[in-house]
Amino acid sequence: MAKTAQKPGYRCAECGWRATKWVGRCGECQAWGTVEEEGAKGGVHVAAAGAVTAPAVPIGQVKAEIAAARTTGVGELDRVLGGGLVPGAVVLLAGEPGIGKSTLLLEAAARIARAETVLYVTGEESAAQVRLRADRIGALQDRLYLAAETDLSALVAHVEQVRPDVLIVDSVQTIGSAQATGVPGGVTQVREVAGNLVRLAKERGMSTVLVGHVTKDGSIAGPRVLEHLVDVVLHFEGDRHSRLRLVRAIKNRFGPVDEVGCFDLHERGIDGLTDPTGLFVSRRGEPVPGTCVTVTVEGTRPLPAEVQALVARTEAQQPRRSSSGLDPFRVTMVLAVLERRLNARLSGCDVFTATVGGIRLGDPAVDLAVLLAVASAAGDKPLPAGMVVLGEVGLAGELRPVRDVRRRLSEAARLGFSRALVPAGSLDVTEGGPASLVPVGDRTASLASGFDVTEAEHVWDALRHVT
Repeated sequence: MAKTAQKPGYRCAECGWRATKWVGRCGECQAWGTVEEEGAKGGVHVAAAGAVTAPAVPIGQVKAEIAAARTTGVGELDRVLGGGLVPGAVVLLAGEPGIGKSTLLLEAAARIARAETVLYVTGEESAAQVRLRADRIGALQDRLYLAAETDLSALVAHVEQVRPDVLIVDSVQTIGSAQATGVPGGVTQVREVAGNLVRLAKERGMSTVLVGHVTKDGSIAGPRVLEHLVDVVLHFEGDRHSRLRLVRAIKNRFGPVDEVGCFDLHERGIDGLTDPTGLFVSRRGEPVPGTCVTVTVEGTRPLPAEVQALVARTEAQQPRRSSSGLDPFRVTMVLAVLERRLNARLSGCDVFTATVGGIRLGDPAVDLAVLLAVASAAGDKPLPAGMVVLGEVGLAGELRPVRDVRRRLSEAARLGFSRALVPAGSLDVTEGGPASLVPVGDRTASLASGFDVTEAEHVWDALRHVT
């Protein structure tokens, strides 16, 4: 009996969504023109058996030294990468235009070029423009090669000629391939270019860094398959009006994904900040209402940070809720807990919350600091001086212990904080922390009752007496 021919299948090249018939728009990511036929007759194509390039060996006999990381010469970048660049690894560095990506990579390229050969391919600037930046930041090295190209075949030819140990492509969206349709930067072109560069890096054992653009919402431009193809994905972020820049790892096959590198961007280049503590806390003589200090943890690094809040009465029917540097959903949740569990009246008030220094805080341990900062701002009375606050707030009003309490409190004590407000389950980690450790009960309501106050507006008054 003859087999019935299978119907062709279709798959979105950007998110992987599948359909039984072709559509112009992906039903999952809503992207246009990304749905392609998987095969002429559907199903999975099985390639014919070919020659084996390298025999399979027991895993214990594989030489791990080949994948040992090599330092970039920039300590903060090495921290985020997990020790440095791994031979054959492909790193994607994404960030907003003008944030400092090219400056950071040119600085790292110059330091790597002291011992290895580096090829820097620019598709957005001319070679003369990059040379001017190199003069300004002192990044001139004999083993640092520069090429201005936008064609993939020409880029590969440069690699064949220079044979670099490290390749930097700035940016992947500006490189085009004659083997793919569309214009450079399009879904098909980016997928083709990135795929070829990844294969080139693996074949030669060449560390490769690709610069990527971001969209208006901050996500990496191009197909999502781009993030799957590479080994490491880094986000370069920072406030344009501040010199502080942060590099975060959101994917890393060779190291942690929660590390952050801190940099100082200035007219002479970019420098790593090995000890950024204190950058995210305001320096003032007396406590100010609406401010509260907490300690977040980025990878292995504890960072004291200040949360600020402003509560103002409004006649508008829809009071404003604005957050900068904080997760707006968690802030909204904390405000709801304040009103429901502590009887705070915020429905007729605009509430603004922000962090100091441009840092973004997504750590749940910041919840209690947000709660107390808002309460302090509502009553226009400051919290006690020299105190840090840790704790996650739940919807039921409970306070939950947070991780790495010992490390957070040790850093707070090093910076001179003498008191700490922590969840009750954290009392077994007093060693090395502030001199006075104050427990908070299992529910946020007990924050009031435990200090003999009944209104949320007077929480800070009770805290004044903590010694």
